Amino acid sequence: MLNFDWLAGVSQETAKIVFLSLFILIAIVVLLIPNDYIFQGVKKKDRHWWNNLKIWAIFVLASLFFVYYIF
Repeated sequence: MLNFDWLAGVSQETAKIVFLSLFILIAIVVLLIPNDYIFQGVKKKDRHWWNNLKIWAIFVLASLFFVYYIF
C-alpha cells in the first residue's frame, strides 16, 4: 500500500505553486509541438483552426490552471 505521510509537511500554498508551475510547463511543451506534426496527413486546404489540438490542449490547461488558482 502506498504511504504518503511524507507529504504531510507540505503546505497547501506550496502544493498549489507546484501544480500551477506544472500546468505552465506542460503548456510550454504543448506550444513547442510543430503544427506539421499535429496536422500530419491532412491537406493544407483541409486544415482548420478548430482541428488544432494545441488550441484545445491550451484551453484545457488554462481551465485547470484557473480552477486550481481559485481554489
